[in-house]
Amino acid sequence: MLELFFPFVVAVVALIVAIRSFNQISELRRRIEALEAGRTMAAPAAMPPPLPQREPPQAASAAAETVSATTEAAPPIAPEPVPQAAAQAPGPAIAPPPVPEAQPGFEERIGTRWVVWLGGLTLALGGFFMVRYSIEAGLLGPGVRTILGGLFALALLAAGEWTRRKESISQIAALPIANIPAILTAAGTAVAFATVYAAYALYGFLVPATAFVLLGLVALGTLAAALLHGPALAGLGVVGAFVTPVLVSSGKPDYWALYIYLAIVTAASFGLARIRLWRWLAVATIAFAVLWTFPGLGPSLVGPHVFHVIAGFVLAALLVVCGFMFGPAADAGQVEPISSGSLAAYLFGATLIVLTGQHADPAMIAFGLLVAGTLFVAWRAEAATAAVVGAAGFVFVVFAEWAIRANPDMLVVPGGPLPGIGPAATDGSVSLHLVTAAIFAAGFGITGFLAQGRSNNPSIPIVWSAAAVFTPLALLVALYARIAHLDRSIPFAILAVILAAAFAAATEILSKREDRPGLQAAIALFATATLAALALALTFALEKGWLTISLALMSLGTAWISLQRPIPFLRTLAAILAGIVVLRIGYEPRIVGSAVGTTPIFNWLLWGYGVPALCFWGGSYFLRRNGDDAPLRAVEAAAILFTVLLAFMEIRHFVNNGDVYRETAGLTEVALQVCVALAMAIGLERLQLRSGSIVHNYGAVALTLFAGAATVLGLFMLDNPLLWRIDVGGLVFNLVLLGYALPAVLALLLSYAVAGHRPSQYANTLAGAALILALAYVTLEIRRIYHGPILSTGPTTAAEQYTYSIAWLVFGVALLGAGVVFNSQRARLASAAVIALTIGKAFLIDMSALTGVYRALSFMGLGIVLVAIGWLYQRILFRKTTPTAAQPPAPPAAA
Repeated sequence: MLELFFPFVVAVVALIVAIRSFNQISELRRRIEALEAGRTMAAPAAMPPPLPQREPPQAASAAAETVSATTEAAPPIAPEPVPQAAAQAPGPAIAPPPVPEAQPGFEERIGTRWVVWLGGLTLALGGFFMVRYSIEAGLLGPGVRTILGGLFALALLAAGEWTRRKESISQIAALPIANIPAILTAAGTAVAFATVYAAYALYGFLVPATAFVLLGLVALGTLAAALLHGPALAGLGVVGAFVTPVLVSSGKPDYWALYIYLAIVTAASFGLARIRLWRWLAVATIAFAVLWTFPGLGPSLVGPHVFHVIAGFVLAALLVVCGFMFGPAADAGQVEPISSGSLAAYLFGATLIVLTGQHADPAMIAFGLLVAGTLFVAWRAEAATAAVVGAAGFVFVVFAEWAIRANPDMLVVPGGPLPGIGPAATDGSVSLHLVTAAIFAAGFGITGFLAQGRSNNPSIPIVWSAAAVFTPLALLVALYARIAHLDRSIPFAILAVILAAAFAAATEILSKREDRPGLQAAIALFATATLAALALALTFALEKGWLTISLALMSLGTAWISLQRPIPFLRTLAAILAGIVVLRIGYEPRIVGSAVGTTPIFNWLLWGYGVPALCFWGGSYFLRRNGDDAPLRAVEAAAILFTVLLAFMEIRHFVNNGDVYRETAGLTEVALQVCVALAMAIGLERLQLRSGSIVHNYGAVALTLFAGAATVLGLFMLDNPLLWRIDVGGLVFNLVLLGYALPAVLALLLSYAVAGHRPSQYANTLAGAALILALAYVTLEIRRIYHGPILSTGPTTAAEQYTYSIAWLVFGVALLGAGVVFNSQRARLASAAVIALTIGKAFLIDMSALTGVYRALSFMGLGIVLVAIGWLYQRILFRKTTPTAAQPPAPPAAA
C-alpha cells in the first residue's frame, strides 16, 4: 500500500514547500519595506546639497547681459560675511560608482529558483498521481475523478492569477526565470489538458468533436495567458495547440475541421508573437504548421490542404512579415529572414501538395496564387524579398518534376504533335501548365525589370533581376523537355529567340538609366540571360550535341560582358558555365553518343571539343584583362583540358576507326599522344612566359609528366616493338620514326624552351630523355633493316652487332660535331655518353659476340674515333698555346 500513498505524500510535501516559500517571501517583503521606510526618513538630514546645473548658452548670455546692466545702474554691494564653519564645509560629494550586482549563491538559487521549479512540477505531477491513485484504489468514480481534476486545474490557475496580482501591487519584482505565477498557471493548463484528454480517451465522456474543441480552447487560453505570464507559457500553449489533433483521433478524420482549427491556432499564435514581438513563437508556429501539411497528402485531399497553406500564408503575410499590413516595423532596405522564410515555408507546403497531388488543377491554381502573393508582398515589403528566390526555385521544382514524370501519353514526338499519336500539346494538364508557365515567366520577368531602382540596398534589385532571368529560362527548358522530349524543335527555338530579344531590350533600357545601387549587376544578369536564351535557341534548333557548344558560347559571352561590366559575379558565372561543360563531357565523352561518325578529324569530336576549347581560350583572354583570380584560372584550365582532349580523342578516334571506348591502345596511338603532349607542353611553356599564369605553368608540367609516363610505360614497355610482336611498317617512314625520332626532337625542343626559367635539372632531364629516344630510334631502325617489320623475332647476327657499334659511334661523333659547331656543352656531354656506351658495348658484347673481321673492324673503328676525339679536344676545344720567352732589354747606347 505504500506505493499508493506516494503520490499523495509528494503532493503534500510540495504544498508545504510552497507555503513555506510564500512565508519566506512575505518576511523578506516586510523587511525590505522597513528598510526603505527608514532610508526615506534619514534622507533629508544626510542628503548633500544639489550640484549646480550648467545653463544653456542662450540663457547664460542673457543672464550675463542682465548682470552687466544691473552692475552699471546700481551701486556696488558689499559681500556678506561667510561663517567660518560654512567656509570650511566640504563641497558636494561625488557619487561613488555603482556596485556590481552580486551573483546569487547556492542558497539563493535553491530558495528562489529550484524550489519554484520543483514546486510547479510537483503540483502538476501531484494532480496526475492523484488521479492515478484514485483509479487504482477505486476510491472515486470516473466522473468524480474528472471533475476533481478540472477543479484542481482551476485552483492552480486561480492561484497563479492571485499571486500575479499580489506581485503586481507589491514592490518585489518576480524573477524572470522562476516566475511563480507563470509556473502555477502552466501547471494548471497542463492539468487541464490532462483532464480533458482523460475524459475523452480513458472514460469516453466526450465525443471527439467536443474533446477537440475543449483542448483547443485550453490551448488558446494558454496562449492568451502568455500575454500576462511570459514566453514559457506561450511555448506550452503552442505545443499543446498543435499536439491536440494528435491526441484526439477518430476513425474518419475530418481534414476540413482540422485545418480550420489549425488556422485559428495559427492566427492566435501569430497575433501573440506580433503583440509581444516573440520571433521564436512565430518560427515555432510556422514549423508546426508546415509539419501538419504532410498528413493525408495525395490526390484525394487536395482541397483541405490547399485551404491550410493559403490560410497560413495569408496570416503570415498579415502578421509576421515586417513592414506589411499589421506586421512589425521594418528597417528600410533590409531583408528580414523570418519575413521571407514564413512565405517560403508555405510555398514549400504548396509545392508538396502539387507534387503529391499529381499536378491537379486546384493544386496548380493554389500554387500560382501563392507565388503571385509572394511577388505582391515582396514588392510592398522589402523585408520579404528573399522569398522571391524561394518562389522561383519552387516554380522550377514543380515544372521540372512535371517534365520528368514518367507519363508516356503526355509525350509528343519530335517536331511537334502529330494527329493520332497521343494527346495534343493543348489538351488537359499540358494546356494548364503552358498557361501557368507563361504567367509565371511574365510575372517574374516584368516585376524583376520594374523593381530596378526602387531600393537603396543593392542586394534587393539583384535578387529581383536574378529571379526575372532564371524563372523564364528554367520554365522554357522544362517545357521543352516535357513536350519536345529533348529533340529538335523549331517552335521552342523561336520562343527562345523571343525571350532573348526581351532580355536584350531590358538590358538596353537599363543601360540608359541613371546609376542606382545594384543596377550594374542587374544589367549584367539580363545581358547574360540574353546569351543564355540564344544558346538555348541553338540547342532547340540543332542536334543534342549543340547543347555543349551553346554552354561554351554562353561562357565566352559572359566573359566578354564582364569586360564591359566589371562585376565579379559575371566572372564566377563564366567559370560555372565552363564547369558545367566539363561535367557534360564527363557524362558522355563522345558528345553525341554513337552518332559521332567515323570520318577522321572532321567529326562531332571536332565541334564538341574544338568549339568549346576556342570559347574558353577567348574567355580566358577577356577575363585576364581585369585581373588574375580563381574564375580566370578555372576557365584557363577548361581551355587546356578541352584542347588536350580534342587532340587525344581525335587520335583515338582515328586509330581505332571511330571506337573511342576501345580498351587497349597500340604503338601508333601512344606515339601520337606523346608527340601531341610534348608539342602542347612547348606551347604552354612559351605562353606562360607571356601570361605568367599559374595554370599555364602547371599545365605544361602536367603534359610533360604525362609524356614521360607514356614514354616509359608505353614506348619502352607495353608497346615496345622490340619486346612485342608489332608491325612497325616501312623501312624509313614507319612507327619507329613516329614513336621515337619525333618525340626525341620534341623533347629536345622542350628542353631548350624551359632553359632559363626552370631549374637546370629539369631541362637536363628533358635533354637526357631526348638522347635516349634518339638512340632508341637509331637502334630500332637498324633492327628494322635486318629483321623486317616485326622486330621481336629472329637472331641477332654479327653484322647486326657491328652495325649497332658503327651507328652508335657515328651518332656520338655527330653529337660532338654539333656541340663544337654550336658551342653546346650539353651536346658534347651527350656525345661522351653515347661513345662511352659504345665502348662498353665493344668490350662487353662485341669482344664475345663478334668473330673474325667484324671484331677487328669494330675495335679498329672505335680506336680511330677515340683518337680523333682526343685530337679534337686537344687542338680545338682546349688548345694550349706555348708562352713566348721574353726578350732581354737592349743595353743603353754609349754616350
